[in-house]
Amino acid sequence: MENSMNNEKQNKPDRSTAHRLLLDSIYVALFAAVITVCSQIQIPLGPVPFTLQTLGIFTAAGLLGTKRGTLSTVIYVLLGAVGVPVFAGFSGGIGILTGATGGYIIGFIFTALATGLMSDIFGKKLWSLAVGMVAGLLICYIFGTTWFIIVSNSSGNTMDIMTALGYCVFPFLIPDAVKIVAAVVLVNRLGKILKI
Repeated sequence: MENSMNNEKQNKPDRSTAHRLLLDSIYVALFAAVITVCSQIQIPLGPVPFTLQTLGIFTAAGLLGTKRGTLSTVIYVLLGAVGVPVFAGFSGGIGILTGATGGYIIGFIFTALATGLMSDIFGKKLWSLAVGMVAGLLICYIFGTTWFIIVSNSSGNTMDIMTALGYCVFPFLIPDAVKIVAAVVLVNRLGKILKI
């Protein structure tokens, strides 16, 4: 009898574990929504619009860490891939991901990974958050710009590295630096308040 009661206890999920899973799910969904909202705040600057997407991703990954922050970003990308209008300008669909700027959207996943890893390893210190966000942004730039060049050249437009950087990176350096500063401060302050 005692053995069967012990087995029953072992098979039931611990309340604190269930509570943690529920909270994690809520945070992941909430930050996927935050990234979506940030995506709609945009200024067209040529082929690649200026948006606040990376601010949302930096904040999600910095606060939630590698697993949950990256999962929020993956959900955002998957929602857009299946046609939900979550990308900039209320767009969506696989055509956006396979288009010239799709590499930057895929690159957001690596941005979240780098930012989340630094947050997990070193905590929400200002320097570690900044290093993680800069590293993640550089990976996104490399991935997205390479993709942009490949897609542009395959569609008959001659695109070299300097022209691509002129379209896709140089105009965004200062705005992205401002977003990193804002995200570092947000994560540092919110991390102390929310204890996520």
